[in-house]
Amino acid sequence: MSNFQAWVDGTVKPATKKALREALAAHKDVRFEDTSAFDNRGVITAAELSPSDVIVGPCVYTKRNWYANIKNGKVV
Repeated sequence: MSNFQAWVDGTVKPATKKALREALAAHKDVRFEDTSAFDNRGVITAAELSPSDVIVGPCVYTKRNWYANIKNGKVV
């Protein structure tokens, strides 16, 4: 299990789960940056996330307002 920071089009952190959902539905370039200090997987796509991985937003370091998982390309 790792915590990930989401990025849309390389520069935008989604402010809400809804914004992340909409970006994935619109087939935008959504990448996930692994923030784990151990066994870091770098920057990956939604298809590479495991069911136990957690997306934290809008910022994994300073503002953890929401948490999400990605299953079958959809935010849950």
